[in-house]
Parts: sequence; C-alpha cells; structure tokens
Amino acid sequence: MTLFLVLIAVVIFICVILNDVTYKIGVPVLLAFILLGIAFGNNGLIPIPFQDYSFAKEIATVALLFIMFYGGFGTSWRTAKTVVVEAGLLSTIGVAITAGITGAGCHFLLKWGWIESLLMGSVVASTDAASVFSVLRSRKLGLKNHTAPLLEVESGSNDPMSYMLTAVLLSMLQGSTSAGSVAWILFSQIVFGAVIGLAIAWLAVFGMKRMRFATSGFDSLYIVAIAVASYAFPAMVGGNGYLSAYLVGMILGNADFKDKKELVHFFDGFTGLMQVLIFFMLGLIARPATMGGSIMPALILFAVLFFVARPLAVGAVLTPFGKYGFKQQVLISFMGLRGASSIVFAIMATVGTVVPQHDIFSVVFCIVLISIALQGSLIPWAARKLDMIDKDADVMRTFNDFSEETDMLFSEILVSADSPWKDKLVRDLGIPKNMLLCIIVRANGDRVVPNGDTYILEGDKVVMSSMSYKGGQNLNIVEQRLAPDDPLVGKKVREHPKRRKVQLILVKRGKTTFIPHGDTVLLADDVLYLNQNATSNG
Repeated sequence: MTLFLVLIAVVIFICVILNDVTYKIGVPVLLAFILLGIAFGNNGLIPIPFQDYSFAKEIATVALLFIMFYGGFGTSWRTAKTVVVEAGLLSTIGVAITAGITGAGCHFLLKWGWIESLLMGSVVASTDAASVFSVLRSRKLGLKNHTAPLLEVESGSNDPMSYMLTAVLLSMLQGSTSAGSVAWILFSQIVFGAVIGLAIAWLAVFGMKRMRFATSGFDSLYIVAIAVASYAFPAMVGGNGYLSAYLVGMILGNADFKDKKELVHFFDGFTGLMQVLIFFMLGLIARPATMGGSIMPALILFAVLFFVARPLAVGAVLTPFGKYGFKQQVLISFMGLRGASSIVFAIMATVGTVVPQHDIFSVVFCIVLISIALQGSLIPWAARKLDMIDKDADVMRTFNDFSEETDMLFSEILVSADSPWKDKLVRDLGIPKNMLLCIIVRANGDRVVPNGDTYILEGDKVVMSSMSYKGGQNLNIVEQRLAPDDPLVGKKVREHPKRRKVQLILVKRGKTTFIPHGDTVLLADDVLYLNQNATSNG
C-alpha cells in the first residue's frame, strides 16, 4: 500500500511538471497525460496492472460529470447569449451531422456494419471542452467576431447530444429497440435531463444565497454534492445527466452568491485533477502492442472528421446566419478537438452487454491522440494564418473567471491645472492609511518614488495602491457596447436616461480605458461598464 501511495505521488508530481513543460513547447498538456498513462500501463516502463473497463467506465463517468458541470459554471451568460443560438445548433444538429457523415465514412471506407459505424460516429461526434479551453487559455488566443464564446458554449454543451446518440445506437446494437423505444429514449434524455437540471439549479441557488456555512470549505462540499446530484437524479429516470450537469453548472456560475471566487479556485484544481484522471486512465488501459491494426482505421476516420464531417456540419449550421465568413468557419471547424467525452463513450461501448465486432476503444484512442497532438498544436498557427487573432480581445473574459492574481489594486490619477493636489506636499494630501502613493510619473517622463516631502505638480501621473474590495458579491457590474444606432451615441454621460439607477464607472474606447465625467461624450463602439447597484441621492 505504501509503495502504491508513493507511485501516486510520483505520477502527480510528473503531471505538474509536464503542465509547465508542454506549455513552453506548445503541445497540449492533455497529450502528455495520455503518454504518461501509457508509460505506466501494462506494457510500460513501470507497469500498473489495470484492464478493468467496467471500473474505468465508472471512474470516467464521475470525472466527466464534473468536467461538464464546471464547463457550465465557467460559461459567462452575458458573453454567451450573443452566440447561444448558433452554439446550440452546433451542439445538436452539428453533432448529429458529424455523427452521420463519420458513420457513413466508416461504413463505406472501412466496411463496418451500419449500426457499429454510426455508433463510432456518435462516440467521436462531440468536441472536447477541456482541450479547447486549455488551448485558448494557455495561449491567450483572443479571436475575432465572438469566435471564442461560440467555441466555449459549443464545446461545453455538445457532449449530451453525443451521449444521447451513443445510448440510442448501443440499444440498437443490442437488437431490442423499436421506433417507439428510440423516441422514448430521445424524449426522456432531453426532457428529464433539462427539467430536473433546472429544478436542481433553482434549489442550489436558493440554498447558496441563504445558507451560512459554519466551517470554511463546506460550501465547496455543498457544490460537489450539487454536481453529483445534477447527474445522478436525471440519470436514475432515464434523463441525460450530462445535460443536467451542464445546465446546473451554468446557472450556478452566473448566479450571484457569496464566496464564488473561492469556489472557482477549488473547482479549477478539482476539475484539472478530473481531466488528468481521464487522460491518464486512457493511457493506462490502452494496449499499444495490439493497436497496430487500429492506426489505419483511426487515420481514415480522423481524415473524414477533419476534412469532411466537421467542416460540413459547421458550414451547414453557420452559413444561414450570414455573419460567419469562410475563414471563421474554417477555424471553428479546425478547433473541433476530440478528447475526454469520446473516451468515456468509447468505454461505454466496450463494456455493453453486446460487444461490438470491432475494437472501437482502440480506434477512438488513436483518434483522440491524433486530434490532440496534431490539431491542438496547430491551432495557434491556424488562427494566425486565417487572420482570426484579435490582439485587443482578452479570451479570459470569455469565461466566468473570478480569480485574481493579487488582492492589491493600483489606480492612476492625472493632476490637472485645477486639481486640489496641485503644488501640495504628499504629507498634506490627507491620504487614508490603507492607501499608498507608490510612484509619480512627471510630465517629462521622470519617475519619482515619493515621500512626505515630495511636491505634486501639474501634469503628474500619481499611481496609488489599495486593497481590493472583498464584498464583490455586492457589486453588479455589467458591460454594454454602444452600437452605431444606440440613442446614447453623441450624448453626454449626464444625459444617460438611467443615470439615477446605474453608475457609469468606466469607458473603454478602442485601446484606451478611462473614467468618465458628466461632460464625457459617448461614441459608437464605446464599451460601458455600469454598476447597476448604484443609487443616487439627487
């Protein structure tokens, strides 16, 4: 037992190191976890005997439900709602088209039976949220025309459709289905999954806003229980547990309750561990010595996915909207990475009551390996070649990222001709004790580290520091971009019709961000940051 614990510690340490190494060389970290699993597999350097596919299925199911839950938790509805229709269609119709075309390719090119071919297509039809998020965030890829939010919502929400198709095809493979039973499976998966998920989400938000946890950390345990319940309850009655988990996560992630930031820190690490677990286990149960016969079918199916199925699905869904150009559709298609969900669904197909004639798991293993290694590594290159990188966009804003690197905040004050600080000593400014004047940038560019005897001059830029506000849950900051036809364009801030109900605290104009005043004239494409909790005494 002691040796086993030492081995676990060694594996985790290696995973942490690989995370940094793969980031520096531009290879997706999840690929490293697969290779690490192979190294510790039955035929690896330090073999760990493990070939229990049924146990692997249970572990993978639990890990995937947390990945789905946190995928929803990290989805910013304010950003996602602009692309929710397109993403929803990609997550449903797009997945069905991908599964159908891939299944047809499998049938005609590999000569598999129709049911097994469509089962294979369903297993690999969804894109992997963990891989997509990892590439976007690690490379800080800001993409044009709301591409990042579209990919975020699509990759985070398309697993339920793939799971549903897989469940239907597995039932058909067992030969005990009829048109009525298939219709019932589809109905129960969607309706029970959505309705129960919404009910659990409402109860969870109600509880988070009213419960006061006496011991630190129990709020995290509460959310863990909610995540498990969001999958288990609908799954018990034939509903889609992954759909429910995603909906509950998204509603909780966009709700306002205390200590959300701490929950994000917890789930960042916990979900990362789940991703490591799935990909490491994939490598662990893989059989490299017997996979020679799966490489060619995997290459053929990957080519069908990459060059035919995914592009046609993206084109069929997005072209009718008329606002997604060819280059953008190519990039969205390119970023259809396969990963954790395909692994889980392949294991499901392997441990069913009727085992497929072909080794679906080994083929999927190779497809995932090729997808992460080839597509994942080339995404930054493809984005540059397609001219889809927006240097001014911050992809981290796409996600519900509540984390902060520091609790210290810095602000800048420009000393104008009529400023009350002009020509005063620092010690006479009356600065509160919990604030510090850090540096003064003179009009000629000189930088001065001030003390009490330093004079403040006209044209100085004074940099102040203070502690960040801990009551963030009491703020309701919303972002609004002014369209060219917005009635606010050309008006002064004091003419804002809701100035007594909201407070305009910041304006972003192009690459410039500034604090407005009453005479500030608002322009088209300005991004306004409004505090909706503000009240007025006037």
